[in-house]
Amino acid sequence: MTKAKLGWRDLADRRVALMVGLAFSTGLPYLLVLPTLALRLREAGVPVTYIGLFSWLGLAYSLKFLWAPIVDAVDVPVLAKRLGRRRAWLITCQVFTAAALVGLGLSDPAQGLLWTAVFTFLAAFGAATQDVVSDAWRIDAAPDERQGIMVAAYQLGYRIALLFAGAGALYIAEFASWKAAYVAMAALLGVGVVSALLSPPVDRAPEAPGAKRLDFDRAVKAPLADLWRRIGPMLPWVLLLMALYRVSDFLSGVMANPLYVDLGYSKTEIASIAKVYGIWISIVGAFAGGVSIAKLGLFRTMVIGAVLQAVSHLTFAWLSLQPPSIVALGIAISADNFSLAYGGTALVTYMSALTGAGFTATQYALFSSLYALPGKVIAGGSGFVVQAWGYAAFFTMTAAILLPVTALLFWVRRSPASGLAPRAEAEDAEASQQVR
Repeated sequence: MTKAKLGWRDLADRRVALMVGLAFSTGLPYLLVLPTLALRLREAGVPVTYIGLFSWLGLAYSLKFLWAPIVDAVDVPVLAKRLGRRRAWLITCQVFTAAALVGLGLSDPAQGLLWTAVFTFLAAFGAATQDVVSDAWRIDAAPDERQGIMVAAYQLGYRIALLFAGAGALYIAEFASWKAAYVAMAALLGVGVVSALLSPPVDRAPEAPGAKRLDFDRAVKAPLADLWRRIGPMLPWVLLLMALYRVSDFLSGVMANPLYVDLGYSKTEIASIAKVYGIWISIVGAFAGGVSIAKLGLFRTMVIGAVLQAVSHLTFAWLSLQPPSIVALGIAISADNFSLAYGGTALVTYMSALTGAGFTATQYALFSSLYALPGKVIAGGSGFVVQAWGYAAFFTMTAAILLPVTALLFWVRRSPASGLAPRAEAEDAEASQQVR
């Protein structure tokens, strides 16, 4: 990835503003089918065992790579001819997800839990598919040297959406109703529709031989063959790096809220510091990551991101030994949200840079699913570790995971095809200067 000069021209790029709008639409449904929905179900008297099962409906986000090839290979009837493949898929997913959210809002978990489950699944499926298309649009819309700022814009839009779908939806539900909250959130998906209509068509043709065939080879084998052709024997190590880079964050994230409760923090304190203040810190971290990629390069940014993540986990270990204090909680939240967004920007940029023309949706969906699945699976046992050893030991162990991850970064960098090698960065920088 390039160490390109970052200027006002990058920030004023129309595609950056459109990315914020598309990311807002992408991030909005996430909380509505997971944490916010869990609160609604519990208020309706749904047993916690059922609420746990409901979380499986959100696995669409982790399994989206299974149907991502369709996004790369198939046109939406009628719309694709008028708008292009990417924009047609964006609008289709947004309208579909909005309709599912309205249905979810109109359903009554206390009287018809099955219908609530059906609409939850539909909303998660539509939102996960929108994720695939939005990522593909971002990668296709801008050259590699501007992916850092595009990812930062994505993080900004996504986190603003989390603020609306978290605190915003709860406020509406408190003063009006859950029906009004979900209908209002569905209406806000119009931001994504407008952004999609205003965005330029960015469809790229496949580069690999035989990639125009719209069959199993085109949908599945061609994207994988393209990765092997470009990355070679280093591909398993690259995929391992993606799978491990954020695994410690998934582990620590599961135990963060129980830690706050066990320390005696109130719901108001947790909401104000973690949900509102934390969002703005994460926005700062996302843009810091984008600037770092432009100034220092992708490899150094990923190394710094790993170090910052380890520091944030040690901060949680420190917090677990402190009496309740807003200052201490603020320090821990600041470290966690900043490092999470900073490292996330680096990883997303890296995964974006490794996708090939014509296979963007399929390959990026594979990458993003891979980086999330291991952490989510392992996180199921995190409570047993806390019960046996305590929070301080648990968060110290999650910090220690970053040591082999950092070593893996240096190992992967040895290959010129890894996207992190000095030679690859130099070539990107030269290409960047030619573009400029």
